[in-house]
Amino acid sequence: MTRTEDDDLDRIARQWIEQGIDDDLTPMKLIGRLLRLVKVVEAAQLRCHGDFGLGQGEFDVLATLRRAGAPHCLTPSQLFQSMLLSSGAMTNRLDRLERKGLIERRHSEEDRRSVEVRLTGAGLQLVDRALPAHLRTMRELLEGVGGRERDQLEQLLKLWLGRVTE
Repeated sequence: MTRTEDDDLDRIARQWIEQGIDDDLTPMKLIGRLLRLVKVVEAAQLRCHGDFGLGQGEFDVLATLRRAGAPHCLTPSQLFQSMLLSSGAMTNRLDRLERKGLIERRHSEEDRRSVEVRLTGAGLQLVDRALPAHLRTMRELLEGVGGRERDQLEQLLKLWLGRVTE
């Protein structure tokens, strides 16, 4: 599609205008496109991560532990704050990953009341194999968007996200 071609959201906006709505419909079109894009990105990630036997969000947990550096260990609180999840959603992901042998939960050596989540050797190997495929999938999703456009998009999204999360 080129910039001059109308898409479904342009047609939807025209229908609203035909029905007498004279508000600015640009926000509806922008957010509608963003929501559609999120669905495409999520589907691509699910396919990619599924190739490694990982379900919804499991790669994110493994990747968060991996990028924490050796010994690849964080508390559940650090994990769910880093990933913007509820503690319940994080617990479910950790339970699945532990059953798969990709993480282990241990009591902290400094504070026995605290639990640490650590990548197992199998978890480290898996995330190291999955990461290149994940990055390739992200690059493929951005094909056709040039370098300058990517920079602009990155800055605009960062600005917008900062404003709506203040």
